[in-house]
Formats: sequence, structure tokens, C-alpha cells
Amino acid sequence: MSDALKHECGIALVRLLKPLEYYKEKYGTAFYGVNKMYLMMEKQHNRGQDGAGFASIKLDVDPGERYISRIRSNAAQPIQDIFSQINARINNEFEKSPEIKNDIAAQKKQIPYLGELFLGHVRYGTFGGNSIETVHPFLRQNNWMHRNLIIAGNFNMTNTNELFENLIKLGMHPKEKADTITVMEKIGHFLDDAVRKQYKKAKESGLNKQKASPFIAENLKIEKILKKSAKNWDGGYAMAGLLGHGDSFVLRDPAGIRPAYYYKDDEVVVVASERPVIQTVFNVPFEAVRELDPGHALIVKKNGTSKISEIIEPLERKSCSFERIYFSRGSDAEIYQERKMLGKLVMPKVLEYIDHDTENTVFSFIPNTAETSFYGMLEAAQDELNQQKNDAILREKDSLTNERLAEILSHKIRTEKLAIKDVKLRTFITEDSSRDDLVAHVYDVTYGLVKPDDNLVIIDDSIVRGTTLKKSILKMLDRLNPKRIIVVSSAPQIRYPDCYGIDMARLEGLVAFNAARELHKERGTENIIDTIYAKCKAELEKEEGAEIINHVKELYAPFTDEQISDKIAEIISDAEIKAEVKVIFQSVDDLHKACPKNLGDWYFTGDYPTNGGKRVVNRAFVHFFEGNPARAY
Repeated sequence: MSDALKHECGIALVRLLKPLEYYKEKYGTAFYGVNKMYLMMEKQHNRGQDGAGFASIKLDVDPGERYISRIRSNAAQPIQDIFSQINARINNEFEKSPEIKNDIAAQKKQIPYLGELFLGHVRYGTFGGNSIETVHPFLRQNNWMHRNLIIAGNFNMTNTNELFENLIKLGMHPKEKADTITVMEKIGHFLDDAVRKQYKKAKESGLNKQKASPFIAENLKIEKILKKSAKNWDGGYAMAGLLGHGDSFVLRDPAGIRPAYYYKDDEVVVVASERPVIQTVFNVPFEAVRELDPGHALIVKKNGTSKISEIIEPLERKSCSFERIYFSRGSDAEIYQERKMLGKLVMPKVLEYIDHDTENTVFSFIPNTAETSFYGMLEAAQDELNQQKNDAILREKDSLTNERLAEILSHKIRTEKLAIKDVKLRTFITEDSSRDDLVAHVYDVTYGLVKPDDNLVIIDDSIVRGTTLKKSILKMLDRLNPKRIIVVSSAPQIRYPDCYGIDMARLEGLVAFNAARELHKERGTENIIDTIYAKCKAELEKEEGAEIINHVKELYAPFTDEQISDKIAEIISDAEIKAEVKVIFQSVDDLHKACPKNLGDWYFTGDYPTNGGKRVVNRAFVHFFEGNPARAY
């Protein structure tokens, strides 16, 4: 993606089902779980580089022994920072007590982070800052083992204010309004309540206080706690939690917006945000890794038993399509094929625009997430070229010579790597003109490959703000002196903000939104801005639970996709660019064909899967109109 976005987060959970001695004997180390967590987090670093956190729980420890360890980092390389600290602590303990090298029980007692239950998180910040206090996992501490709660997730809640007010009504005094805090405190409230009720039952059964503890651990109903906690949540989430005594869970939102995959055998239960992470780290086939169903939770009890429970009635499945287009690792077998299909399906529009002139067209991509879509586009281009060769041979069959046949067959699709990301330049100069000049050189180009009468087709996975295209990429490509530059987006036009985990909070930052505004100016219909503003304000005044309408759709309604695409091409083209610039976007219908299981397309269509999303888009328009810089969620 040429426009950098902050997005998503990644979770990793590992529960060891055997004693630590088993892993020492089979794999040569009792730190099997810690090592696997490092790999799972590292292989999800694409999902978050603002911070990382790790927590572990030791099962069945004696009173007075530390059983919860947590470490977080917001360093430049947070995953490496965390595990270098963990490794240093482990080595330090071995240096102090070399006699415990082969004594696993002593290792578990003395060495932090060595346990049976692990939770990891990599973070991209979308709400709040990036201080260490905002880095997951979050920890809610209590002297009762069962009431200790560790939470980490990939989520954004759209109704954080409402959830915060609910906590106040419960008599609580939350320390801040961040969605992670409100979610954790809500779960913590019902966890406390459940523990109290089980303790009461234990006493009624004649158990003393000491024996009540295992009774509570065995009888806590995690699904019941989650059902009460998540009742009013609105957002996209894959939420992971650990309880101090050893129960754990992962809960996915009812629309399946955020992803979660799991694998289990007789040694481990594993959860991650991406399927290939589990495949690679545990060396298991594609079919062995299951997707957690929307609205369901994977619950693993302290005794090692696990089950899938429906927590919230599933909504229409609207899994995030941006996951497939850009965010997730392309090594997933399904995602790889979907990205290729995205390139293939957009190719007919490209061929139409270049009048099927493949001989005078160079195809390339903007590194590196668009590379797979580029391969799909090339397959379609090759199909076209083969058809052209076939037609030429049939047309000239009566007069065809060997030389002419060789000439026809020698035609190839011209593919080159033209745009090369040089370095990530730091904008240490604050003056706008100087900063823009630096940004213009983020990409470099390969000279001598494009002729003055060539079309230059370059595919990007998506176009959000258009800033990098305008200030860098198009200027660099224009130096190659092509006749035309056709920028192809494997995703449709991004018209609306996201509020479920991708950092697209402001409408005026979206180039499609600005293109629609420009078209209204040209038509003299600018008063529609005032009309939409009034309607959006009215929507925000509706009571909770009322059906919300996305009135921002009305901004785009008078125009065709092509009209908006052409206006985007104008916006991102400076007057100094000599080549004709065309922008071609994927259609929403073809996106659905390519990614049939992930139909969450609200940033393209405005069809938000939850009421909270519709409130956010209306609020975003109100903020735009009023010049309010605040986030819409």
C-alpha cells in the first residue's frame, strides 16, 4: 500500500496440555511454550509495530509463589526487546542456580515466564497514544487467584462512551475511557460476581476456604461471564483472556469482523490472528487450523478441557475484506489465491483502456503487498496475449510464413520492477515544501525500460489518501516519459472511515471523499453538504438501539464510479506531470467474487455491520463539517 495505514493488531495464545517435563523430554526444553510464543509473535509483526506484550501463568503453584508474569515494550523493535529481556532473566537464574538445569520443578518455581499458559500481543495503536500504559496485555490484579484477569485483543469498540457509562452505573470508577479498560473492567465485574457466587456455593457445601479455591476453578462458567460482559459491545474484536488460576478464552465478534484461528491436539491449544502463523510454527497442514466462528468463544478450562461456545448470536458474516487485500500474511493459501484473483478481475478494465495494446504496455507493481495481485493481473494479460496470437495466426493462416509466425509468437507481456522503495525517510524538516521534497524521493525508479509511446500500468493494493501517489510515485514514474500512467487499485474506492481496527478515522483524509466534494462543486450542488450534515446530526440524536442510517452515502449517490475515479486521477496529478494519468479501481462485485468469505466492505460501500459503525460515519461527517479534529470513535 503506497499510503501507509496503522491497522489491526495480532494475538497469540498457547496453552500447554502436558506437564513441562514432557516438553523437556520430547523437544529438549521446558521453554517450549515460550519459544513458540516468540515465533508466533514474530510472524505477526506485520500486524503491529507500536508495541508488544507477553504474559504467562504457572498452574498449581504454592501460595506465596509468583504465578503471573507480564512484560511489555514500546521500543523500536518491541518483540525482540521483550524476548531479549525474558532470555536475560532466564539465563540469570541459571547462572545463579546451575543445579536446576535439569530440575524442571525447580525451574518452574524459580524462573519467571516459565509456565503452561501464554498470551502475546503485537499492537498498532488506533485509539489513544503509544505509551507503555496502552500496550497489551492489560492486567487486573487481585489477591484471589480466580479474580486476576489478563486481557489482550485485536479490536476497536465503537461505543466506548456507552460502555464507560455502564461501568459507572455499576458503581465502578474506571481510571480511563480507553476501550480496552472498559472491556476488561466489564469482564472483571462479572468475573468477581461469578467467583462470589461459587464461593457461596462452596461454603454451603461444607468446604472450608482453602478447599473452596479448586471448587471455584472447576465450576466457573466462563461462557456465562462472557455472555453478560459482551451483551452491549459494538465493534470488531478478537478478544483473548487469561484467568489467574488457569482458565482462558478467545472471543470473536458476532459479525466476524476481526479474524481468529485455532489449532488443538493432545499437546497444545493454540490461537492466532492468522492461519499460516499456526501452520508454520507448529508444522501442521492448512486443514488442521480452524477458524473461530463469529460470536463464539474458544474456552480452555484449567484442567485442559476445551470447547467452543456461542456467546453472542452471530450476525450476517462481514469479515474484514481489508484483511485479505492487504493486512494478513500473503502466505495463507486462501489469501494468496484471492489476491491473485483481485488482479485478474480488474484486468479487463485495464485492457479496455489501453485498447488491448499489450505490445506497447509495461506492467509493474508498487512493492510489495501488491505483488500477488500483480501476478493475477499478469495471468489475465497472458490470456489476452495468447488470444491475440491465436487471432493473428487464424487471420493470416493462408499467407503465414515461418518468419511471420516467429514474429507473432515472440510477443511477450512486458513486466518490469519500476517503483522501488528507497528508504523510509524521516521528515525531520518541518517546513512543508522541504518535507514534500523529501517525500517525493521515498520511491526511486528503474530507468531505460519505458518508451515514450508506452502505456505504464502499475498496480497498488489500495488507494486511501493518494498522498504518496501524488507527492512521490507519480512524479517518479513520469520521469520515465511514458505516454500514459494507469494506476490500478486491486481494492475498490475507499469512501468511508473504518472504526473496527483500521486507522481511517477522518473522512477528509480519503481521496474518494474529496473527489466527490469536488464534483459537487463543479455541478453547483455544494448545498448537499449542509443537507447531509443536518441529517447526520439528527441520526446522532437517536436513542441507543434505534436503527441508524448512513447519510454520507448521499454524497456519492449522484456519481458513477468512473466519474469519481477520473476526479481522483485529477487530484493526484500535479500540473507538472506530462503523462496522461488514469486511475482504475476494482469493483465491489468483483471484490466479492475474489473474496467470497470476507464480505465486510463498509469502507467501500458504507454498509456497516453494526449500528455503532453507522453512528461513527455520521459522527465523522459532523466532525468534518464543523472542523472538529476529534476522532469519530
